[in-house]
Amino acid sequence: MNLGYSTWGMPTVPIDVAIPHIAQLGFDGMELAVGPRFITELSTLDAAERKRIAGLLKQHNLSLPALAAHSSLMDTDPEAHAQNMWRLKGAAELGVELAQGDSPPAINTTSGGQPEEWDAQKQFLADRVGELVEYTQTLGVTVAMEPHIGGLIDTPDKVLELLDLVGSPYLKVNFDISHFDIIGIPTEESVAALAPHSAHTHVKDQRGLAPDFEFLIPGEGPFDYVDYLKLMQQYGYDGFITAEVSFMVQAREDYDPLAAATLSYETLSRAFADAGIDRTR
Repeated sequence: MNLGYSTWGMPTVPIDVAIPHIAQLGFDGMELAVGPRFITELSTLDAAERKRIAGLLKQHNLSLPALAAHSSLMDTDPEAHAQNMWRLKGAAELGVELAQGDSPPAINTTSGGQPEEWDAQKQFLADRVGELVEYTQTLGVTVAMEPHIGGLIDTPDKVLELLDLVGSPYLKVNFDISHFDIIGIPTEESVAALAPHSAHTHVKDQRGLAPDFEFLIPGEGPFDYVDYLKLMQQYGYDGFITAEVSFMVQAREDYDPLAAATLSYETLSRAFADAGIDRTR
C-alpha cells in the first residue's frame, strides 16, 4: 500500500504550491480534485495547464491514483445531467493525459440521490453508470463509486449490488471508511466487504454516530488507523490510502490547508510504521 493526499482539502491552494507541499511531506501520491469548487476545476485546465500539472507530478515524483470528479448521476434535469456527465467523462480523459505510469487514475464520484430511493432508483442509477463506464473503458479508465452518508448509495450492500447490476471490471469502489464508521459498522465488516472491490480509498478522522457526528482531520479523532491498515492488507488491498479533509473541517474559521496535510501525513505515516506495513512505492 501507499500513502496519498487529496487536494479536496486544498480547494484554493495553487497547484504549484500544493504539489511540492504534498511531496515534501513524504506522500507517495495525490488525488486531484476537479469539481466546481476547486482551483483545478476541469474547465480551467487547458492544454498548457494539463502539461504543467503532469510535469509538476513528475518533477516531485508523485503518483496520481485518482481524480475527484464527484458529480450526481441522479439529476433528472437534462442540462444538469449533461454537465455532470461531461465532468465525469472529461475527468477520464484528463486522467489519461496526467497518468504517471502505465495505469490512468481512477475517477471518483458519488451517486447523488437519497438513501430511501434505492429500491425505486437503483436500475436508473445502474443504467447511467453503465453509460459512463462504457465510455471510460475505451480509455482504460476505472470509475470508482463512493458510498456516502445521505446519498442513494450509503452502505456496502448497496454499492456491491450496483457492481453486480453494471457488471463491468471498469466499475469499482472508492472506499471511504468514515461513512461506515459514523453509522456504527465495525471496521472489519466494511473492510471485508469492500477492500477486494476497491480501486482507491479515502480516510478522514471522525467522532460520534450519525446524525450527531463530525468529520475531522486524521489525527484529531479516535479512529484506529493501525487496525484499519492491518485489515486492509489482510483483505488484499494494495493501492493508495488517501487522506481527505471534508468540507465540514474546511468550514472552520482557522482552517489551514497546508497544516491539515501536515497533520494527516504525520498521523498516517506513523500508523503505517506502527502497523508494520511497508509502503511499496
